[in-house]
Amino acid sequence: MNFQLRPHHVLAADRRLPFDCIALLLQGGGALGAYQGGVYEALAEANIHPDWVAGISIGAINAAIIAGNPPNTRVDRLREFWTQVTASGLWDWSANPFVHLAKGEDARNLLNQISANLAAAFGAAGFFSARPLMPWLQPGGTLAATSFYDTKHLKQTLERLVDFDRLNAGMTRFSAGAVNVRTGNFVYFDTTNHKIGPEHVMASGALPPGFPAIEIDGEHYWDGGLVSNTPLQWVIESNPRRQDTLAFQVDLWSSQGAVPRNLAEVATRHKEIQFSSRTRASTSQFKNVHRVQRALAALLQRLPGDVEENDDLEILKSVASDKVYNIVQLIYRARNYEGHSKDYEFSRLSMQDHWRAGYHDAIRTLRHPEVLARPTSLDGVFTFDLERDGRE
Repeated sequence: MNFQLRPHHVLAADRRLPFDCIALLLQGGGALGAYQGGVYEALAEANIHPDWVAGISIGAINAAIIAGNPPNTRVDRLREFWTQVTASGLWDWSANPFVHLAKGEDARNLLNQISANLAAAFGAAGFFSARPLMPWLQPGGTLAATSFYDTKHLKQTLERLVDFDRLNAGMTRFSAGAVNVRTGNFVYFDTTNHKIGPEHVMASGALPPGFPAIEIDGEHYWDGGLVSNTPLQWVIESNPRRQDTLAFQVDLWSSQGAVPRNLAEVATRHKEIQFSSRTRASTSQFKNVHRVQRALAALLQRLPGDVEENDDLEILKSVASDKVYNIVQLIYRARNYEGHSKDYEFSRLSMQDHWRAGYHDAIRTLRHPEVLARPTSLDGVFTFDLERDGRE
């Protein structure tokens, strides 16, 4: 099914941006990840292609598809993935005439819950499938005893949609966050120091107890969202050249929300708080730190040239930075009819809604010229949040 969106206007082609690095940061959030596909489609139409894509969980899958394909086929491969995982006719409500008779949020909520229950019972095509026996009926020590679903089909999907030779060639840097099950340490698989394969991407999205841990070089890994659900800190701290950076941070969970009125809303709000990256707080903290780094860099430049080098001076130089950062936040805002199952509700209709939301949010964001301009503030950090700064 073709659900390609038609832009309302043509964005500037071949723009030159005043940044050394364009980073795309993709949060985890299961079925909500189609929102990131829409965001990327809008960026690609604007001829904005990331130098670095970093993701957690479903964000790592989207990131691998982007980094593992040439720019002219990335949107098609993303669309192919999201069309495949919503391909089951059992819950393809977009092709069902009943959906056109359903009016109001209550009816849509019912359709979504049916879709989520079907996904929980059977899985999603080319992504995960339910095991024939419950984990507690499986032999101890096996993968089947530690998870409800099998993800072997995801490996085949990734091998088909991602050119791992291209991904590892370094044309676009790729990072995927995961958690070492044995040590509990958060790690990033990064093309600067790892040869990435399907298993690294799968490890980033191995959320227990639904999905089994993925073994890599004798260690087992779970979903990176257990510790941190956004790659912002990694991208900022692991850039040895400290480049001027334009970062698009695409989050699937909002840290802000209403006080729940019933148990269903409690479950929804609990998941939002657990997996949101608290984007605004993290960015504010970074701005405070970077203000000090820039002040230190300015101070070091004023030192006399004959100042004796010593260990203390070397430490100060290592943390000083005069670089600038634009952090553009795109956060999915759930509809009222979406409940706690929105991250495993794999209906075609919802996928299209999420994709369109990401596309139009990115289009609206790019209409603001300051988003792509070099920051002029003293702290060297500009942030843009469509909900806060982009009301039209």
